[in-house]
Amino acid sequence: MSLQKSWILCCFFNFLIACLFGLLMRLMYLFPLNFINYSFLLHAHSHVAMLGWVYLIVYVLIVHFFIPKEKSQKSIYNRLFWLTEFSVIGMMIAFPIQGYALFSIFFSTMHIVLSYVFCRLVWKDSLKDKSPSHQLLLSSVLFMILSTLGVWCLGPAVSTLGKQSAVYQIAIQFFLHFQFNGWFIAAVLALFLKQFQDKINEMKFQRFYFLLIISTILTVSFPIRWYIENDLLSCINGLGVLIQLGAFIYFYKMLQPQWSHFKSTLDKAAKTVYGLALCSLFLKIAIQLLTIIPDLAEVSHQIRNFVIGFIHLTTLGIITGFLFGILLQNKILAAHSKTLKIGTVCFILGYLATEVLLFFQGSLLYFEKGMISGYYHSIFVFSALLVLGLLLIMVSIINKKQESTHS
Repeated sequence: MSLQKSWILCCFFNFLIACLFGLLMRLMYLFPLNFINYSFLLHAHSHVAMLGWVYLIVYVLIVHFFIPKEKSQKSIYNRLFWLTEFSVIGMMIAFPIQGYALFSIFFSTMHIVLSYVFCRLVWKDSLKDKSPSHQLLLSSVLFMILSTLGVWCLGPAVSTLGKQSAVYQIAIQFFLHFQFNGWFIAAVLALFLKQFQDKINEMKFQRFYFLLIISTILTVSFPIRWYIENDLLSCINGLGVLIQLGAFIYFYKMLQPQWSHFKSTLDKAAKTVYGLALCSLFLKIAIQLLTIIPDLAEVSHQIRNFVIGFIHLTTLGIITGFLFGILLQNKILAAHSKTLKIGTVCFILGYLATEVLLFFQGSLLYFEKGMISGYYHSIFVFSALLVLGLLLIMVSIINKKQESTHS
């Protein structure tokens, strides 16, 4: 079994645990489980999903696609991976038990320090590469480092102003914005562009790249606006989302000449998953454009269903969609496996159904029309599909591993 396979299995294990935490939270709406603290579980769910699944699978794919073979074989990458996984397991155990406290803070701080080591290695080991996808990768790494400034501000903010202060909340939003829109999305797009073997128009790429960076920086004003009443912040966000639209118009133009050839190299599963990722991406851009309307900008964070729906659109739809596509396209997941196909279908159905329910219920609350009947039961059942999908995908990875050891 190659090193990569054990890494992949480990990432999917983290994803499964994060989804189980999410499922347990849905269950708590149906049956009050008084021995579980909901907000502690929420912290565990979000940290394991972000740092155990997205961060680590991006780590694996960056090492696989961007680090030259002779360097990626070095034991430092293996040791760093397992140390990072140790910090994730620490968070998995500590957060549900104690929430933000000594051990969970220790393990999440350890994860940040290890991520700095990873950034340094990526920077050093792949600097000779000047391709478009590599430029995007290095920017994503810088965004990751920038995002952690928000974390380092949390301690001073709590001790001087308290957890309810605007500064504390802004520091959290700063971290989340640059993690998701900076580090994760830019890294995933870099990995996606790498699949085109860098046969893309350099000029269109540079325009896309420049506009993407500018829009990512400007749109941080949107969550800041929740805590500071200032019309200038709304204007900056408006400009940011319009620039983002421009960036993705260039993204489309840049890929268009290569698209039919690219599609012809994909099997049905990879096509479906990439299609889902791209649709989710353009839906996210459309939703962000709607925040230019002041009334919608206001409710976007007040109605919890919209917040969760948008976060899942980004993490499950865009980020996980592209990552699944890359894994399938490169046969890192056993594309011919029936178990994998059923697992992928379950996962996609679970994602689509929960998104429809979240946004539809959010819209009903916005128009003061009450609740969908059986909402909590339905969303629990469809969330269970996500868990079932991941279980089947993990079974297919283990089966593939056994096949390769027997052959």
